[in-house]
Amino acid sequence: MITFETTRLIIREVSEEDFPYLLAIYTCRKNMEYISSGKFDWTMEELKSKYNRMNKDYRKGYGIFVAEKKDDHTIIGEAGLFDSFDDPATLELGYIVDQNYWRKGFGHEISEALIQYAFDRLGIEKVVARMYADNLGSVSLSEKAGMKKTETGTTPEGKVFYRYDLLKEE
Repeated sequence: MITFETTRLIIREVSEEDFPYLLAIYTCRKNMEYISSGKFDWTMEELKSKYNRMNKDYRKGYGIFVAEKKDDHTIIGEAGLFDSFDDPATLELGYIVDQNYWRKGFGHEISEALIQYAFDRLGIEKVVARMYADNLGSVSLSEKAGMKKTETGTTPEGKVFYRYDLLKEE
């Protein structure tokens, strides 16, 4: 089972018991406001289907993980590494943190842990993060993590997005 830790969090594979907590996060409009689809009316079946599809690569060491507080085992969100570019040396970083835990440093812990895990344990050469330009928290976290803005674009719906990249240091 894939597990790694930060100072305050355990990042681990998703279990069946986690889905009610994850569904509560996914059905909160504010939590999903900066996620690409913006969808917040998830059903349990849709959520499980998404996790099954995204976690087919657990055997390779990546997918969507649960972010759980060490002290009380509260699930505060998810943390993920995705093969978005069909490049075995590049993974995309993503996360969703419940709004009750925003501005408490958890997003930073998750980002740093995913980056370290990707470089040190998976041997990845580049980590990418993409976000909407108005997602100031994620923009700030990407820059704090040492990532460099490499692209600015506009979605078909007219939303401005950024891409940030971080190369593994030799």
